[in-house]
Amino acid sequence: MERDALGYTVALGIPELRARIARLYGEWYDVDLNPNRVVVTPGSSGGFILAFSALFDAGDRVALGAPGYPSYRQILKALDLRPVEVQTAAENRYQLTPADLAGIDYEGAMVASPSNPTGTMLGKPELSALVEAVQARGAAFLSDEIYHGIDYDKKPVTALQVSDDVCVINSFSKYFSMTGWRVGWLVVPEAQVRQVERLAQNFFICAPNASQVAALAAMDATEELQANLAVYAKNRALMMEGLPKAGFDRIAPPDGAFYVYADVGHLTDDSRAFAAEILEKAGVAVTPGLDFDPERGAGTLRFSYARGTAEIEEGLARLKTFMETRG
Repeated sequence: MERDALGYTVALGIPELRARIARLYGEWYDVDLNPNRVVVTPGSSGGFILAFSALFDAGDRVALGAPGYPSYRQILKALDLRPVEVQTAAENRYQLTPADLAGIDYEGAMVASPSNPTGTMLGKPELSALVEAVQARGAAFLSDEIYHGIDYDKKPVTALQVSDDVCVINSFSKYFSMTGWRVGWLVVPEAQVRQVERLAQNFFICAPNASQVAALAAMDATEELQANLAVYAKNRALMMEGLPKAGFDRIAPPDGAFYVYADVGHLTDDSRAFAAEILEKAGVAVTPGLDFDPERGAGTLRFSYARGTAEIEEGLARLKTFMETRG
């Protein structure tokens, strides 16, 4: 800020940040990524808009696994695209499989690994099979990797380890702790860079300049970032122990992110009302599953542990007391 005016940057993002993002793929995944394929975006939401606009035509169908992030379907609808929500199975840890997509008509498919709301991940064999199945029908494959870096017992796999012909969406909001700065990125095939650049110039001009400068510094704040991850890991362990004790024992253990998705169908058939009751009587905020899965979400809740450890301990104690009182 002392050296340069905070004016517009080029639409694809400042070159230093694009190069540093490309280097991250070598550090984390041993992927040699050309910085020219990196597009800095105004958050992952801006990335979704650019990716959907570049890859699809009006009326195209995009397959999404349910439960999933609700903004996918809303952004697709706003762009005159058709979200096709596919029910995933608990035995597959709520991730899409090629069998789930069999017999479905679609021009694109999108996954998130780790996912919101479950925190579950796809391993490399599962991701490879999915990419192969989608590309075999000439459809586009998109991978939301916003929670990469927040992992526990195993490392996430980027779709770029499987294929170059994919679109990857990521953000500085989660692992890099920059919520509110509105900066993220896309990695797109080289043939689509110019098209995405034209769209970015017309939609956004550029991601915020100050946010791009801050993001460049954040990428090397390793000590602070790993300290945050240690808090998430401790909170996760508390949740895995405390939720079953409170009566929420039907859960998919999260591989990454900072969520736990629980089946509460034996406790309620109205997750929205149940969440409101928990908030009113226990003072704990949980998210009804209907946000993530309109078909089955009335029987699920999402718990987040992206807070300080003391707050997680207090919240779990309150949940236990609430459930004991509720009977």
